[in-house]
Amino acid sequence: MNKDLSELETESSELSYADDLEASLTEDLALALLKQPNLRPEIIARISKNRPLMKSRKLKLALIAHPKTPRHLLLPLLRHLFTFDLMRVALMPTIAPDIKIAAEESLINRLEKLSLGEKLSLARRASGRVAAALLNESDPRVIDAALQNPRLTETAIIKEVTRRKTNQILVEAISNHPKWMLRPEIVVALQGERIGKDQAENSQL
Repeated sequence: MNKDLSELETESSELSYADDLEASLTEDLALALLKQPNLRPEIIARISKNRPLMKSRKLKLALIAHPKTPRHLLLPLLRHLFTFDLMRVALMPTIAPDIKIAAEESLINRLEKLSLGEKLSLARRASGRVAAALLNESDPRVIDAALQNPRLTETAIIKEVTRRKTNQILVEAISNHPKWMLRPEIVVALQGERIGKDQAENSQL
């Protein structure tokens, strides 16, 4: 069906507005616009294509947090975030599940390159999935911090304990942890791990 004259005039007006906006866009104006939940997608796209403005970490986070930002713009944005900005994205309650998972994956892929201080901070503050990934670290301080993370789940701990190559530092830390050592399913998983370890040692004799 052909568009009537009023629809074409509306579209032309919106495009003209978008062009005028882009010419006068500043970081403060972009941040103010992104506080509007019903901001039109074409305005969001114009903001995302403004390279000088997109150097701003505040603007990147505001774009990611906006409910109307298209998915094809979100994923490239994640790759350019700093580590702790990625952590914040993964913890945003309104973020789409697939974007949350992508943020967590990006964080987990960076873990090997992070300093001890960064790992300790993530272990305490990041999402449960990231904290679980840090349970496989070799430094007991990182493992202890992850075990204190309130978002860490029993299921995630059991998964780490029952890995093919279990981290023995983790097993010891859980066995002495005042909270997790009392959970029946974790106790069973630890016992299974010890039996498996004993069997492997006996087979080598």
